[in-house]
Amino acid sequence: MLGLIWIAPLLYAAWTAFHPAAYETRFDLLAPLSLENFPLAWKQAPFARYFLNTVILVTSILSVQLVVGTLAAFAFARLRFAGRNLLFGLVLVQMMVMPDILLVENYRTMRMLGLVDTIAAIGLPYMASGFGIFLLRQTFMTIPRELDEAARLEGVSLLGLIWRVYVPLAKPTYLAFGLVSVSAHWNDFIWPLIVTNSVSSRPLTVGLSIFAAPDSGVQWSVINAATLMTSAPLLIGFLLFQRQFVQSFMRAGIK
Repeated sequence: MLGLIWIAPLLYAAWTAFHPAAYETRFDLLAPLSLENFPLAWKQAPFARYFLNTVILVTSILSVQLVVGTLAAFAFARLRFAGRNLLFGLVLVQMMVMPDILLVENYRTMRMLGLVDTIAAIGLPYMASGFGIFLLRQTFMTIPRELDEAARLEGVSLLGLIWRVYVPLAKPTYLAFGLVSVSAHWNDFIWPLIVTNSVSSRPLTVGLSIFAAPDSGVQWSVINAATLMTSAPLLIGFLLFQRQFVQSFMRAGIK
């Protein structure tokens, strides 16, 4: 029952997107199918630019998160240094702080850096992920130390050890975190809405909200077609990698 309630809006969006506007509130099994809503939505708003902005945004955030998360997770899992537990505790605290609490301070920082209304301003506050560091640390701790010793005997450097041993063995975890990160920032709305003002920097979520504003006069069938276009990449990605997504969390010790 809960599943039906959750999927009902998606089913309605699919119905209206693939049928003429006359069937927005009429559910007739014999209603003719139509694809005209998708080109209409694509033409009425710069969705090509919104898609490009969003892809650049989620790709840049994920790339930096993976580099920072890998190095930090390896340090917390394998290296011994003063204050390690305290620093890792601060990383865990980051996971408990809602991003919305920092909206004002983040905006002040972006304005001070002269980055307001840029894609960099959207992604910069999220370049280091406490969740990513925690997830990778849990995975790295399950890797036998004997592999470290064998690699060091072969003359592999510390960075080489991470790249040749730890990264390949943690691929399922990287895939799962990648899906989580891309999904979260693909769907993020409040922060991009605050820090962007122009088409050149707006992501899909903000562009779609403006497109679907009540005073825009756009039909629901066209709005839902645009909604399906924006959410389709995430749905396809999750359906393709859902098995690896679940298995990675089990391997990382999160039940």
